[in-house]
Amino acid sequence: MSDQTKVLIVDDEVGFTEMLKLNLESVGYKVGIENDSENAIMTARRFNPDLILLDIIMPKKEGPDVFAELREHTDFRNTPIIFLTATVTHEEVDTQEGFIGGRQFIAKPSSLDEILYVIEKNIKLQQSLIQNGKDFI
Repeated sequence: MSDQTKVLIVDDEVGFTEMLKLNLESVGYKVGIENDSENAIMTARRFNPDLILLDIIMPKKEGPDVFAELREHTDFRNTPIIFLTATVTHEEVDTQEGFIGGRQFIAKPSSLDEILYVIEKNIKLQQSLIQNGKDFI
């Protein structure tokens, strides 16, 4: 993981995003935060993240809607987007090997080690696919 790797956290829980930001920065990530889902696209365009952590349930606009809008932009077609949710259990995520409905999930709360594992795995996969001329989607 490079200290240039940028992670955008889109989640309406301010305390959660601030704590996760501090933890990710402590291991070398550059982290951006957006707590208002309606501003997520604008923030993503400005921050240009390598990976996005996206809460599912937020006021105004829910995560799947933000996900669909992000995928419409060519800038984010190959950006790993990982859903964060408290609506599924760790057991559900584990039995599906981290995927539900074909999308990567992290159950909240999760340990920093679990979050780092998923981030690093997705960044490596993204880099490998790009090197081989394939899309991340």
